[in-house]
Amino acid sequence: MNEIIIKNYKEMTAEVNSNNGNSFGVKTVIPNDCTDKCYVNFVEVEPGNFAYGYHYHEENEEVFYVISGEASVKTEAGEKLLKAGDIICFPANEKGSHVIANASKTEKLVYIDFGTANRPDIVHFTGTNAGMAVSKSGIYNFTK
Repeated sequence: MNEIIIKNYKEMTAEVNSNNGNSFGVKTVIPNDCTDKCYVNFVEVEPGNFAYGYHYHEENEEVFYVISGEASVKTEAGEKLLKAGDIICFPANEKGSHVIANASKTEKLVYIDFGTANRPDIVHFTGTNAGMAVSKSGIYNFTK
């Protein structure tokens, strides 16, 4: 970042990510083109949905802080159930594999997703041959 950033969560517009009937919203705090050290997003997941896919990073550590709702997090060490106030940290290796889903039938899950922003980074979709390379110039999907 080159400048101070001030935003109000309630005034931010979520970018909706949809794939195969699953969707979630992301409210970006620090835009990708403004940082090379860390990132911060608010993520909103409606009941029955999950954010992103089951994956891990080679270079970037991630931290999730649950603001509201209930989360079910699939990890290499098994399922972890989280509630408002809980925080979970993921290392930059296969042991950090994760996907977070809304565990509530009625309440939206809202959490802060923040972490390092090292580029390039390789993201592996755990249990598949798919992944992506994330660089300053873009995201490139690959299969092994």
